[in-house]
Amino acid sequence: MYRCPLCQHSLERHGQQLRCDLGHSFDIAKQGYVNLLPVQNKRSKSPGDNADMMQARRNFLNAGYYQALSDQLNQFFIDYVAAYSTPNVLDLGCGEGYYTARLQSALNTKTSAQIWGLDISKEAVRYAAKRDKNIQFCVASAYDLPFPDQSFDGLMRIYAPSLASEIGRVTRPGGWLITVQPAADHLIELKQAIYRQPQPHDETPESVEGFTLIKQHKLSYQMILDNETDRLNLINMTPFGWKLNAEQKQNLAQSLQQIKADFLIHVQQKTNN
Repeated sequence: MYRCPLCQHSLERHGQQLRCDLGHSFDIAKQGYVNLLPVQNKRSKSPGDNADMMQARRNFLNAGYYQALSDQLNQFFIDYVAAYSTPNVLDLGCGEGYYTARLQSALNTKTSAQIWGLDISKEAVRYAAKRDKNIQFCVASAYDLPFPDQSFDGLMRIYAPSLASEIGRVTRPGGWLITVQPAADHLIELKQAIYRQPQPHDETPESVEGFTLIKQHKLSYQMILDNETDRLNLINMTPFGWKLNAEQKQNLAQSLQQIKADFLIHVQQKTNN
């Protein structure tokens, strides 16, 4: 399923390496993932979220605060993708693999699915690969996907920046793109505590050429954050973690106990080649 990010030829496994017929090779890490992000394509030494942000997100997600979002995504994939006998599904921007692993478990109660996860952060993919050994994880750019044309029956994208033409290229005709973006009031209490005039998130759905919007679903609920550690994890896993100093984050963590989760989920189908 992988193609070489340098020459776009197919990659074949040879021991603990993936190689193409032009001699480019990529080591398979002991955790099972493969790094397909060439050094010359990196914009920094360690692109993507760092280890501290990953750990905060991992702890927050494992505490179950976004499980309702994961459950709803899983149901949409069961509704639209499980009809395929052996679907290939890509989690585009998989992070530490929380949603990826739960999707694998849910889909495989209905069909024999192969799940793939991709993220530009090596730290994130290392976490993800440890979480579930049955998922194929890789470090790669969402703007240059290391997969052949028309590889996937379904793609999941939660917030992750990506290139629409690449999504269209790797999705099979009739395949599904299920995306999540923050709705207007996502984390509104946190924003109100930081900004004088917090702006709502834009709810305009992203248009992906070649895809038709089939369903739009809004998921909103109040999160009761039971302890200060969970509140700090929430702050540190968002861009606010970069903007606030330690004292500001501590003050917020002591005062915010209830925060709104507000998501928009879009289900789109590829309608042309």
